[in-house]
Amino acid sequence: MRRSILTPIASTAKGILFRHLLKKVNRTATCLQRRAFSGGSDYREKLRSGLHSVKFEDALDLFIDMVHSQPLPSIVDFSRLLTAISRMKRYGAVINLCRRLEMIGLSHDLYSFTILIDCSCRCSQLPLALSLVGKMTKLGFEPSIVTFGSLLSGLCRANRIDEAFSLVVSMVKSGYVPNVVIYNTLIDCLCKNSHVDTALQLYNQMEVEADVVTYNTLITGVCSDGRWSEAARLLGDMKKRRINLDVITFTALIDAFLKEGSLSEAHELYMEMIRSSVVPNTVTFNSLINGLCMNGRLYQARKTFSSMGCPRNVVTYNTLINGFCKSERVEDGMKLMRRMSMEGLVGDTFTYNTLIHGYCQVGNLRAALYIYDTMESCGVTPDIVTRCILLHGLCVNGKVEKAMGRFEDMGRSGKYLSIVAYNIVIHGLCKTGQVEKAWELFCGLTSQGVKPDARTYTTMILGLCKNGPRREADELFRRMKEDGII
Repeated sequence: MRRSILTPIASTAKGILFRHLLKKVNRTATCLQRRAFSGGSDYREKLRSGLHSVKFEDALDLFIDMVHSQPLPSIVDFSRLLTAISRMKRYGAVINLCRRLEMIGLSHDLYSFTILIDCSCRCSQLPLALSLVGKMTKLGFEPSIVTFGSLLSGLCRANRIDEAFSLVVSMVKSGYVPNVVIYNTLIDCLCKNSHVDTALQLYNQMEVEADVVTYNTLITGVCSDGRWSEAARLLGDMKKRRINLDVITFTALIDAFLKEGSLSEAHELYMEMIRSSVVPNTVTFNSLINGLCMNGRLYQARKTFSSMGCPRNVVTYNTLINGFCKSERVEDGMKLMRRMSMEGLVGDTFTYNTLIHGYCQVGNLRAALYIYDTMESCGVTPDIVTRCILLHGLCVNGKVEKAMGRFEDMGRSGKYLSIVAYNIVIHGLCKTGQVEKAWELFCGLTSQGVKPDARTYTTMILGLCKNGPRREADELFRRMKEDGII
């Protein structure tokens, strides 16, 4: 008899009830009460015919039909529908629908508990997931490896690495054998948090066969660190085990070569990918375009963009727009943005920030200000980076008064201004000899809840040395030491 692993989890979950479900209005249930079931056929027929292509609205119709059926369908039937809805990534809806089932007195089985725990983890509701594990234990259910896989994914998604490892250790002690999915989840979490050495150690200790996902994760991790010998070893292991490289493997390697400036190797690998009948995807092309732009090959980047045999996304456009703007071809970048809109794609904050920065670089402040002033009407809100880009652009182009005016407008309208924004304006004022105004801004930092950093002090000290009383500069240097900046 397998010793229960759930004692530590149950204690963690103790006292956490279903408040995460109960404290929210059950919008899904309310919606369901207003809906009429559109189909006339019996729910059993619909379940038998399969739910692979069912739409979300139709799934809700089917749920309400099942709830009102007599006799009430079993939890097994409801679980089939909940699985289909979770595949649509409507995790919150699954949680709400499960609550509805509990309200009508239907009890969960192991499978429905597993679905609910998985959806809770995917919604970043770990307290709820843990409370569900505690509840299922009290009801006498022993979780499966799939249940623990969902919990592990939730912990890793929240970067709770120590707890994730503790969970796996407890699993092993309780007689569970981790499968390749468990290992892959841990390895992925370690690589994403820059613990590549630990990920490699775990790979070497695996008691199950690694799969293509394992290798893709590790190859991406070691390539990001420029550890080519490790990448070669992993590729050798793949070959020995007759695991074919897929689009993710090729893309990771191509991306790494391009970031190293090894364009010929990246091109050779791309051609090998085609010869191996592996079809490049949008991520592959995004990596190619980014690498070519980084290495000043804009013509080739544009050519690659035009020859894509798969849909472009916002990242594709942003990458090429950024390439054009860095080469001071901002108008070409603007044309791309218009083309993006024609393809039904909406630019994001990065798109606008790139174009504003590009126009500031070439001294076209009118265009930069126009984009900044109209971006909100296009559904994109300027962030702190946008504000800093604009302020910096105005200052470096000699428009310090305009920058100061914009800075004050931002403050009055309640926009958050970081120390970076203050540093830009203080530097601009000091550079144009307006040290008194800069000093006023500096002295008002504390009242604004902003803490000066080393750059703030250095800028202000240099400004005072050039255009102000030297003793104030000396006093500021002492304060800098007292504040622990140096």
